[in-house]
Amino acid sequence: MRDIDIRRALLVRLLQAHNKDEDTRIVQEMGVWAGTVRIDVAVLNGEMSGYELKSDSDTLARLPLQADLYSKVFDRMTLVVGSKHLEKAATLIPSWWGIVRATSSEKGVKLRRVRASRRNVNHEPYVVAELLRKDEAVAVLEQHGLAAGWRSKRVKLIHERLARELPVRELSKHVLRALKNRQDWLRENSVHQLDMAVDAQLNPMF
Repeated sequence: MRDIDIRRALLVRLLQAHNKDEDTRIVQEMGVWAGTVRIDVAVLNGEMSGYELKSDSDTLARLPLQADLYSKVFDRMTLVVGSKHLEKAATLIPSWWGIVRATSSEKGVKLRRVRASRRNVNHEPYVVAELLRKDEAVAVLEQHGLAAGWRSKRVKLIHERLARELPVRELSKHVLRALKNRQDWLRENSVHQLDMAVDAQLNPMF
């Protein structure tokens, strides 16, 4: 059972769950921390939910770092993991993360919830702000009357100002709205990572 098999099964489940909800976007490989790590699948609607996949053929070497960074951003997180790594992986993630076991069957990959996710209450404001591209970040400054003298500044400074000036819950709402409204999810990687913090592919089934 490979990562792509688990991903396929998860996407089918998520698309079935949200196919009548026009407010939901399902995004693969969404970058966090200026794109240095990428969540396997993100679901964006009234909150931002992440799904990290670990098949039996994967290792757990990067999971502690991924868990730390994703926990700074997402409202909910779920680890989808093969049986081989289930017990060990559960010790490497926060208790509020959900866990789904992935097993092989004659009909494909079967997903079964082991632990429900709970809402995250410890977001990191700067890491949340960093999900915004520069034009999106400036737009948030403008909405709050904070843009004068800041439009030409480096995006890192703009992210810092947003994190400093806005309550994290308000900032998270702006970020979620920007991500859901973003149209050009397919544009390629740029060397200007901080100007393009999210690079993803929308709903590619296979």
